[in-house]
Amino acid sequence: MALALADSIAEVGWDLADQADRYLAWRRSGAYAIDGRVVDVGITTNLALRRYEETGDPYRSGDPSPHASGNGSLMRLGPVPIAYARWFPDRPDEVVRRCVESSLPTHRSPACRSACAYLGVLLCGLLNGMPREQVLDPSWEAFRRLDDRYPLDPQVREVALGSFRLRQPPEIQGGGYVVRCLEAALWAFAGAADFRTAALRAVNLGDDADTTGAVCGQLAGARWGESGIPAKWRAGLAGRDLIEAVLRRLVE
Repeated sequence: MALALADSIAEVGWDLADQADRYLAWRRSGAYAIDGRVVDVGITTNLALRRYEETGDPYRSGDPSPHASGNGSLMRLGPVPIAYARWFPDRPDEVVRRCVESSLPTHRSPACRSACAYLGVLLCGLLNGMPREQVLDPSWEAFRRLDDRYPLDPQVREVALGSFRLRQPPEIQGGGYVVRCLEAALWAFAGAADFRTAALRAVNLGDDADTTGAVCGQLAGARWGESGIPAKWRAGLAGRDLIEAVLRRLVE
């Protein structure tokens, strides 16, 4: 779904219906799947895409219930800050709006929207070369502006204020709930010296390890770049040609 989102932005700009159409193509026929097979569609995502099929409204197809706060939209967020990091810090409200809107087709709960807003701001700061400790500091001006202009869900705010520094496993859990996923990814990222360590800390938490790794990987990638990924990992990356082709169009 991250590739579908990236390809949509690259080809048509910002169009939520086009993004949702590409998610449907992924679910129906395996579009953007590396081997053409859809291995796992989360319950929340699947139900939301069915609603989109019925209504054609990507702004309201996601379930707004707090009980539907999975981590799917957080996992795919990366293409949005990559595409619009150039607007940061001069146009932060526009960046935040698009990060939040990117969640709506599948995850519309307050926690999901807030988590995407917060992670998007962090990624923009890192992509613009700001130090990790600066962007993770709750006194960072961009965070303060975000929470002032777009008040965060209380549980997401707790994470942003530093819960990931105060807790350790097993309190830190890489589960499917978006708040715990965000907290786990930040814990793994904040305590790592490099990309490899961050990724291993994330996935070794277990449970929903692939998503925790994906969210942490966005942060680690923004901090250390492609060159920071171990060469062996890059060489073994499945679908690398497809991924690089989409990314080239996204950043042109």
